[in-house]
Amino acid sequence: MATTPQTNATLGDIARELLRRDDIVICGHVSPDGDCLGSQLALAHALRACGKRVSCVLAEEDASIDGGLAFLPGIDGLVPPSACEGPVGAFVGVDVPTVERIGDAARLHAAAAFTATIDHHAVPTTMAELVYVDPDAAATALLVWELVTGFLPALDEDVRAKVALCAYTGLATDTGRFQYQNTDAACLRAASEMVAAGADPARVAREVFQSRRLASVRLEARAIERMRFAADGQAVLSWVSRADFEELGAVKADAEPLINALRSVAGVRVACMLREQGEGIRGSLRAKDETDVSALARRYGGGGHVAAAGFTLHGDLQEQATAVLADLAALVAPEAGGGAASGEGSRR
Repeated sequence: MATTPQTNATLGDIARELLRRDDIVICGHVSPDGDCLGSQLALAHALRACGKRVSCVLAEEDASIDGGLAFLPGIDGLVPPSACEGPVGAFVGVDVPTVERIGDAARLHAAAAFTATIDHHAVPTTMAELVYVDPDAAATALLVWELVTGFLPALDEDVRAKVALCAYTGLATDTGRFQYQNTDAACLRAASEMVAAGADPARVAREVFQSRRLASVRLEARAIERMRFAADGQAVLSWVSRADFEELGAVKADAEPLINALRSVAGVRVACMLREQGEGIRGSLRAKDETDVSALARRYGGGGHVAAAGFTLHGDLQEQATAVLADLAALVAPEAGGGAASGEGSRR
């Protein structure tokens, strides 16, 4: 594993500093996913077992949590920033690289006596005094697990099992059930340790991946119907609109699995899923090979990892879909100008 140039501490350094402090706030990014929430909760359980007062804070006042993650121990204790009145002896950002991504919780970060970051997103800036960022780590939960098991006092069996379940969930979700390119020997070894400590892989699979709402499945049917391909089938894009959400009774979390249906098509190298959200259009990018989709996301003002990134656009959904598909085509086949984008549903 290789840390970023912004890294100025070890996980041991961060652990020792947290053990010196109290009134610790742990926060992740806006629109929290399994790795974000799993990392927060795993670290919180461990620090509380060490006698620390800990608050797990959501980044947004009106944040919604994917129902598939409701089984995580301690998730009912997550609070909005306004519910945390302080003092803030320490603010730990997990799975989040910048102040902009902690949303409404930025005021808590500003009020903290000490700040730390544990993350796997490589960005050229930092928001904390002590920083540990390893972009080679499959998930932030992997780093939290290393910190907890390597640098904190030994935990009793019950607490260790809770930490393991939360960390395993973060690792399983960020590796796509250990199917993505970031699945490596290090994360599989850690997953084995987590299972030995009490994580239940079958339960995680059942709760997270096998409990979709019917509205989500129907939303996926819309996305599949609209698939548009380019560059001889190497790039694919689809979209869902506000009207789709309203008609089907779907919520934002119901759209999260849709990108996986697109990337599963044979021959596809990169996939993009667009969804109208609030006043903008949220885009998710995935690659099945070494194509760097984060480079395209950054062009749109977003970011992420080489194989998984996101961005937000504004304007007409159809116009943006056409433009993004052309950029996807150029990304996978630049020497051929990306090839001609095929029409709606042409690969059905």
